[in-house]
Amino acid sequence: MAACEICGKTTRFGNQVSFAGNRNNRTFKPNLQRVRAVINGRTMKMTVCTRCLKAGKVHKAV
Repeated sequence: MAACEICGKTTRFGNQVSFAGNRNNRTFKPNLQRVRAVINGRTMKMTVCTRCLKAGKVHKAV
């Protein structure tokens, strides 16, 4: 299962609930992106969620 390498966010499971109250299993998948990031002065490819990208926790390589 893919996960964000910064915060560890992975697929979550829950229920899809209809108006009648019927419940079906469903998944909530994070928006993961494969980006080139600068880590300790070196460029590496990482799998990162868009929340971490937007928060500035990852510096993208130029």
